[in-house]
Amino acid sequence: MKHITIIGAGGWGTALSLTLANLGHAVRLWAYEEEVVESLRTRHENELFMPGVRLPESVIPTNDLAEALAGAEVVVTAAPSHVCRTLYERMLPRLQPDMVFVSATKGLDTERLMRMSEVFRSVVGERFRPQLTVLSGPSFAREVAQGHPTALVVASDEREAAQLIQSEFSSRVLRLYTSSDVVGVELGGAVKNVIAIAAGVVEGLGLGHNPTAALITRGLAEITRLACACGARRETLAGLAGMGDLVLTCTGHLSRNRTVGVELGRGRKLAKIIGPMRMVAEGVKTTAATVALAARHAIEMPITQQVHRILEGQVSPREAIRELMERTLKEE
Repeated sequence: MKHITIIGAGGWGTALSLTLANLGHAVRLWAYEEEVVESLRTRHENELFMPGVRLPESVIPTNDLAEALAGAEVVVTAAPSHVCRTLYERMLPRLQPDMVFVSATKGLDTERLMRMSEVFRSVVGERFRPQLTVLSGPSFAREVAQGHPTALVVASDEREAAQLIQSEFSSRVLRLYTSSDVVGVELGGAVKNVIAIAAGVVEGLGLGHNPTAALITRGLAEITRLACACGARRETLAGLAGMGDLVLTCTGHLSRNRTVGVELGRGRKLAKIIGPMRMVAEGVKTTAATVALAARHAIEMPITQQVHRILEGQVSPREAIRELMERTLKEE
């Protein structure tokens, strides 16, 4: 049994807390929202982000970071990417070198074009070298919370840290594979959200299954080009953190990013789509960062570029599809 702290009580953080508590771990779940903590304390349910799913009493909710981190052996971050740097800075005085850290956030630092592990190391590296892992793969939070099985990848530069998380997190619900390709696992998990918006646009326009299949395939090619330019291994993007997560997010109705694309394809404005959303669609912020990162490495990403233009209101969804189809012909 490990003392595990989860920072972030959105859908994924809540699902992980349930799964880990069912394995017998002592779990503390930190939430930013006081109403989430109150809901968890009084009804053992996250009514805001995971309604209808009961958590065991062994999951201890709190909105006090000091209380959450006291005595933690494993610290999991499952917060939206745009708040992670601030959270890491707030956590820093209470972090210890013997803790093992898990980044379960799928996104990029939009200002510095950094992956979440890079953000974490840039903050924590001021004090010590952290034992850091990243967790990604096809994982709709609600399905995990309902006990449906899936397989994920835990990657780290420290093999023992990855093996520890694999051992402690694997269950009848989660099967974990280890990897040393942190770059590939993180970029696969982040950029697939951009392609999922594009897949949703195709659905919203009513264009059928053929273009969705083509878009997923060419989207994977874009992700792979970028990831390899950043130091990833090609085979990683053909695995769970690449193709696996991409297919899920582009086709599953629980995908927030796909939902954003569907509504864009139907003609709704971005602000009206994301305004009422309780949970973050990471792809909206990640798109601009991906375009900038691709430009830094001189990588061609036409689908990503068109998604960016749609989100910026520079082109309509139908015009974006037409421009993709009319690009210069080439060999695959």
